[in-house]
Amino acid sequence: MVTRPELLMLDEPAAGLNPKETDELDHLIVELRNQHKVSVLLIEHDMKLVMGISDRIYVVNQGTPLAQGTPAEIRNNPDVIRAYLGE
Repeated sequence: MVTRPELLMLDEPAAGLNPKETDELDHLIVELRNQHKVSVLLIEHDMKLVMGISDRIYVVNQGTPLAQGTPAEIRNNPDVIRAYLGE
């Protein structure tokens, strides 16, 4: 953060973390975003974390863009449900 980046790219930052550590990570990412006015590109499979901190979500399935929208739109998107939860 010393160089004042405009974009912080995080690839699976919650991998291997327990729920308490993931909660702490959640707060840290939000704090960094808000205090440093930095955009965050998050690649993550922990959907609770993703839904909790994201303004916009882009879903990719097998390398192909599947959906984009707010957390509420993604949560209710039939294509996302079909691809990740099954019908």
